[in-house]
Amino acid sequence: MSYAATPFRVARKLDIHRVALIPKKDERRPREFADTLGRWLRQRGVEVCEDTICADLDLIVVLGGDGTLLHIAEAAARHSIPVLGINMGNLGFLTELTEPETLPALERLLTSEVTIENRLMLRARLHSQGDHATYRYALNDVVITKNVLDRLLNLSTTADGQPITTYRADGLIFSSPTGSTAYNLSAGGPLVYPGLATITVTPICPFMLGSRPIILPADMTIATRYQATGSNDRAQVIIDGQPFWEMADGDQLEIKTARHFLRLVVSSSRDYFTILRNKLHWGSPEQSGRR
Repeated sequence: MSYAATPFRVARKLDIHRVALIPKKDERRPREFADTLGRWLRQRGVEVCEDTICADLDLIVVLGGDGTLLHIAEAAARHSIPVLGINMGNLGFLTELTEPETLPALERLLTSEVTIENRLMLRARLHSQGDHATYRYALNDVVITKNVLDRLLNLSTTADGQPITTYRADGLIFSSPTGSTAYNLSAGGPLVYPGLATITVTPICPFMLGSRPIILPADMTIATRYQATGSNDRAQVIIDGQPFWEMADGDQLEIKTARHFLRLVVSSSRDYFTILRNKLHWGSPEQSGRR
């Protein structure tokens, strides 16, 4: 698959007949707002399903935060369903629209062109004792982390079969460009513009100061073999914040980019750098120059 051949940002008129509303679980306000949006959409002849991703959807509206969107990203990407994120708390990196902006945004979706970003996703599978798991998908990151607090992990890592290094660290983060603002950023990794086709490998608290994050092309296959120091030691694989597998000595985790993109509907009034400035508290050039 040629990632360079797929445009990052496109303007498109969506033909919307069926919409899924996915509110954050166990919170009253997202549920109430989902009910309001459901009535508004049905009045305009749009079929609505709630709390589930139905077949033949034209749009998914997520109400909550970035975590809620991460839960449905795999299903949305597999079926190429555009996703609109409504943040019900603080401004998010993915759920970037606020509650007052929602109805005007939906009105534009129904009547005119909107901007859609094709966000690259990762896929991972575990090879263990001659067997391998099915692929799991991540919009943000795949993380190997330790279960034993006082021992570092030894993670022998390759790219397209060529050795990178054996990391001695608390873990490794494999992040998409979208996920560069998540755990990768907290671990000292670089910010990566979401339109780039890359995979970033970032060690967590490495033992050697020379162990630094590395940005690799999206078409590479990355593999990490766990070398345990004790017979009962295990490492844990976490995908977009959810634990999935345990790694024993000799197990290998394979990381690739997914064949499908997440189609994210973005605001026409708020670009990536505006979100960075707000979330990371970056001042404007004028503000930073004042005394």
